[in-house]
Amino acid sequence: MEEELLSAVPCSSLAVESVIRVATAGGLYGFCAGPRDARKIGLSGVSQASYVAKSIGRFGFQCGLVSGVFTMTHCGLQRYRGKSDWVNALVGGAVAGAAVAISTRNWAHVVGTAGLVSAFSVLANSTRTESKHH
Repeated sequence: MEEELLSAVPCSSLAVESVIRVATAGGLYGFCAGPRDARKIGLSGVSQASYVAKSIGRFGFQCGLVSGVFTMTHCGLQRYRGKSDWVNALVGGAVAGAAVAISTRNWAHVVGTAGLVSAFSVLANSTRTESKHH
């Protein structure tokens, strides 16, 4: 039943929903980590508040970007291939990892991040798939 419902929802809608959820989580992480990092580098007052605001935006954007690219790639591949398997998670994770790391312009970093996000995506997908069968 859930698979039928998901196949009726456009990939773009799934991606937007995913971006909103995960970007919010990233922003909350930035809200928690920002003050600690600001104190570590000796900021206080307005400069600390500015640093925290930038942390919220940066973490929210990065998490939302990874989530949106992953969801769009995973969903598109699943519909194109007509299969729900680990390959979709592998490719989706690689594309999402590369997308977030491309700004470094360091190809070793891009490939490493793509591989890491890809591995986590396959692991998360297999865990989610196994829990459905039990």
